[in-house]
Amino acid sequence: MATSIPIIDCHVHGSSLSGIPSLNGICECVGIERMNIVCTTGGQRVNANPAALVTKAEFPERFYVFAGLDHSAHFSKGKLSPPSLPEQIDRLMALGADGIKMIEAKPTSRKSLPIPLDGPYFEEYFTHAEETGVPLLWHVADPEEFWDPDKTPSWAKQRGWGYNESFVPKEQLYTEVENVLRRHPKLTVVFAHFFFLSADLPRAAALFDRYEGTHFDLAPGIELLYNLSRDVPATRRFFESYADRILFGTDISGGQPPEEARLRAGIVTRWLETDEEYRVPEGADFLLGPPEDGIVRGISLSDDALAKIYHGNFERLAGARPKALNRELAAQECERIAAEVAVMAGTPVGDTEAAQSAVRLRRSGPPA
Repeated sequence: MATSIPIIDCHVHGSSLSGIPSLNGICECVGIERMNIVCTTGGQRVNANPAALVTKAEFPERFYVFAGLDHSAHFSKGKLSPPSLPEQIDRLMALGADGIKMIEAKPTSRKSLPIPLDGPYFEEYFTHAEETGVPLLWHVADPEEFWDPDKTPSWAKQRGWGYNESFVPKEQLYTEVENVLRRHPKLTVVFAHFFFLSADLPRAAALFDRYEGTHFDLAPGIELLYNLSRDVPATRRFFESYADRILFGTDISGGQPPEEARLRAGIVTRWLETDEEYRVPEGADFLLGPPEDGIVRGISLSDDALAKIYHGNFERLAGARPKALNRELAAQECERIAAEVAVMAGTPVGDTEAAQSAVRLRRSGPPA
């Protein structure tokens, strides 16, 4: 990274309690000042919040947390009764989360939680999110080629990301999301992975123009950079015009080797900062595809645009520093999740990572 502008990565994933030192080491290796851990949701573990909250507690100046929601009433077929979604917003904000991560509109997640995004299940939640101003980082859809078996990359197929008629179509997901935005035009949203609109900048611009609280992050999907490299002048104009709506992100995971994470971040920073042409380097993680897949052409943004994208926009949405964590409330939330996991997974409560997270949070000191 050539720039001296501070960088906040708005889109990283933790892995587990054991991976916390690795994620902190990655942050230092990559040269990123602060990171935002986004927590997925679903299945027997309820969500990835517990380990992320411990990471925030142990490195309070370095890590933000966008917490995942709890849909265990659905996944337990009614055996469990978590707080309502609006109540979950209040609980998470009270304990010190910085925002909410939504994965519910990724096709695989939408299939496991087959509930329309614009239906009554989510309506009070989006109303409350709009009223409170809590920022959402929302994964919607996936690359267009994932619905075409002839174009789906092999690495995506390996992850179960090739979609047939049993999955909700991409345009239906966009329709549901636009219905939400029309009802809640002041919702503060960062759509992950450029909302998978990197091949259609006019549509992206129209969305920005209609909804003032809408933003995109740059976490690749390598197709994002390939698409945006096709017409560098047009892409540069778009980014300079909408620099206050775009956030830097990498999709780095705490389970990655540090060098692999450094390469992933460097692909994006090099693209933003230079006018160089290059390919994915050897040693990059397999989710970026093989180096021979295509050419990335840098867009060489101004320092003013880079400052907004690298840190200014995220700080405006989530705060100049991570919110202080109330360790006792966070521990109580982890214990609540642990009890749910025990029911769904048939695991002793004490063996769950959520329960172990509660213990570790209480060892971190008194409530903030």
